[in-house]
Amino acid sequence: MGFHSKPTTFVGHVKIKVENLERSLKYYQEVIGFDILEQTDSTAILTTDGKTSILSLVQPENVIPKQGRTTGLYHFAILMPERSDLANIVVHFKEKGIRFGSSDHLVSEALYLNDPDGNGIEIYIDREPSKWSWRGEEVAMTVDPLDFKNLLTTVVPGKSWQGMPEGTVMGHIHLHVSELKKTEEFYVKGLGFDVVNRYGAQALFLSTGKYHHHIGVNTWNGVGAPTPPEKSVGLESFSLILPNEEARKKIVSNLQKIGANVLEESNNFITYDPSGNRVVLAV
Repeated sequence: MGFHSKPTTFVGHVKIKVENLERSLKYYQEVIGFDILEQTDSTAILTTDGKTSILSLVQPENVIPKQGRTTGLYHFAILMPERSDLANIVVHFKEKGIRFGSSDHLVSEALYLNDPDGNGIEIYIDREPSKWSWRGEEVAMTVDPLDFKNLLTTVVPGKSWQGMPEGTVMGHIHLHVSELKKTEEFYVKGLGFDVVNRYGAQALFLSTGKYHHHIGVNTWNGVGAPTPPEKSVGLESFSLILPNEEARKKIVSNLQKIGANVLEESNNFITYDPSGNRVVLAV
C-alpha cells in the first residue's frame, strides 16, 4: 500500500535497551518470532526475512531497569502482512500461555504485550485503507473490543506458527512525551509529518502519505515528565527512512530553523525531539 516504502517517510527501525540480552533474545525469538541477523556480546540485530532488520536490542553497561513516569517508549508496533498472520500469532500466544491485550481501532486490529523488561509491543494488521473514515484531515480511530471469533476464522488449518512472516515491517512507534505544543512543532514543521488525529489534549497521531499514523505521542506519563536516565531500559532510538538525500537536507534545515539540534554521527544524522527521544534520519 506504499505506507512503508519510499517516497513516504516512515519508521524503518527501532532500537531498544534491555537489561539482559540473553533473556530478551529468548523472548523475541520464541514468543515474538524474530530471527537473529547479527549478534555481539551486548547487541543483537533481529530480522524476519534473513536480510533486513526492523528491530535491534542493546544491553548497555551498568544498565538499570525501566524507569516509570518518564518520556520514551510507549510501544513500537509490528505490522504483519495478512490477517491470518495475526490470527496465527493469537493461537501461538494461547499455546504458550502468553498474556496480551487487544483492540479494534477501526483502521487496524491490534494485540498488545510487554517484553521481559516492560518495553511495550503492539502487533497488528491494517484494514484496507478504503475502509478508513476521514473527516477532513483527521482519520477516525477508536478503542473497541477485538472480535476474536471473526479473526480466528482466518487461521489456516494445519498451518502451525512459523515465526514472524516475511513482509513484516515496523508499522509505527508511539512515544511518551512531556508536552504536545513543541512536540507538534518538531514533528510537523521539523520532520514534515501531518497531524491525522488528535486525542483530546493528551495525544497526537502523525503520518505522511495519509497513513493512519507512523508516529503517536502522548502525555499519559504526565505533563513535564522527565527524560529517563541514559542507562535505563527503554528506547535507544528509532530511524526514519526519508525519500532521498535532498529530503534529508531539507529536514535538517527545517529542524535547525525551529531550534532543534542535528548531529552527524558515522554518516548518520541524529536529532532529538523536545522530550529527548532520539531520532535517526536515514535515507
